[in-house]
Amino acid sequence: MPIDGKLLEILCCPVSKTPLTRLPASRLAALNKAISAGEVQYVRGEVVDQPLREALITEDSKVIYPVIDEIPILLEESGIGTTQLQGF
Repeated sequence: MPIDGKLLEILCCPVSKTPLTRLPASRLAALNKAISAGEVQYVRGEVVDQPLREALITEDSKVIYPVIDEIPILLEESGIGTTQLQGF
């Protein structure tokens, strides 16, 4: 079950305060492909080792935050910078 729309309306990036939106399925698939190839790291430097079922992205498309068990993980160190992803 995806994140509730009402909750999504009030969520924002903990660093930039930029509003968040759902990561579209096509971009999520591209992200998961890069994760499977071992090419993705969290801001803290740790490799993302599990594909994501859902994620949120800042409106400026700079940072992705994972959603795990319907809970957005909005911690700065849990963000995934999009500059590491080719053509994202």
